[in-house]
Amino acid sequence: MIDVTVFVDSEDCYCGILMSGHAGHAEDHQEGQELVCSAVSALTLNMANSVEHFTAAKFEAGMEEVSGTFYFRFTGKADPGAMLLMNSLVFGLMDIEETYGEPYIKIRCKEV
Repeated sequence: MIDVTVFVDSEDCYCGILMSGHAGHAEDHQEGQELVCSAVSALTLNMANSVEHFTAAKFEAGMEEVSGTFYFRFTGKADPGAMLLMNSLVFGLMDIEETYGEPYIKIRCKEV
């Protein structure tokens, strides 16, 4: 399962994300579950690359492919473009969770 923690600041704005796991490690393998992992990866990497290339927002990020861990956090106040990209990521992930649910992806929010 892909565990997603979305970090929310005191103003209820998304300020970071931590993911780990793989959808393909579910107990009862079902055809297409690799699509969940691919979709989550594509959305996440596209968001991080877009923030880097199209905004001035400062952030830190890292990933570890084997464990499926990805970390992204704004290190300062994010500009509106960066916030739009982060909001879009969370919206897309929630849509995947709604469609496929457990045991493939679980999203929770955590105030930081």
